[in-house]
Amino acid sequence: MDQKSAFNPYFRANPFNPSNPPTINPARTVALPTHPNRMTSMLKKPIFWLIVLPVVAGLIWLYTLPDQASTVQVDPVAYRAELTAERAKKDNYMRTNAESPIPDKATFKGLSYFDADPAFRVLAMLEPFPEGKAEKLVIKLTDGSDEIYEKYAHATFTLDGKECRLLVLKFQNSLSVLFQDATSGRETYGGGRYIDIEPNTVANNQVVIDFNAAYNPYCAYNPTYACPLPPPENKLPAAVKAGERYVHEGE
Repeated sequence: MDQKSAFNPYFRANPFNPSNPPTINPARTVALPTHPNRMTSMLKKPIFWLIVLPVVAGLIWLYTLPDQASTVQVDPVAYRAELTAERAKKDNYMRTNAESPIPDKATFKGLSYFDADPAFRVLAMLEPFPEGKAEKLVIKLTDGSDEIYEKYAHATFTLDGKECRLLVLKFQNSLSVLFQDATSGRETYGGGRYIDIEPNTVANNQVVIDFNAAYNPYCAYNPTYACPLPPPENKLPAAVKAGERYVHEGE
């Protein structure tokens, strides 16, 4: 048995004797039809391109969408230097300004922060509420009173490998995110933290949310202030170890 018959159970050796091959009747031979290249023929048909081009365009569009799992790339050295300068400026304001919530400014040594981490800068996709049909939302304040905010959009993004969704609120002409996370009540203020968003940074239903800019409300430092509480849906599953920390009295 030759190699073909040994390894291919569907191969059968020629049952005819090679020295006495069978004769072929020319009258019974059939010519196989010849076909032009089918792909070439299809490429010449307009219907082919009407089907293929939209599919290719869709794949290109999907490929060029921003990766929500990726953080916004910045120069880490320059970013940390800029953030350090901003924090020093805020500490000086808290220490010297008459409108600062710090009761004892003489002994104030500065706010407590997490280290700057560019990984907490995320590109969020916005799902805006229909223009002219935005819903109103009653937000509770720490003193029991209410404030009326407008639901601006839902922001979706990935943080620490977790899919996240936050409600962006509009109050007067400003946008903000009021949120809690896994650090709330432990390393950060239990009543939540805030992030301000400049309206002119929103483009094509996308915006960068920088959790390094998360800050505590004034009531965290002085109970005489009334501060908005995050809506119940704005509780993140991730631990946001970025932005302002909260040092309890006596620590």
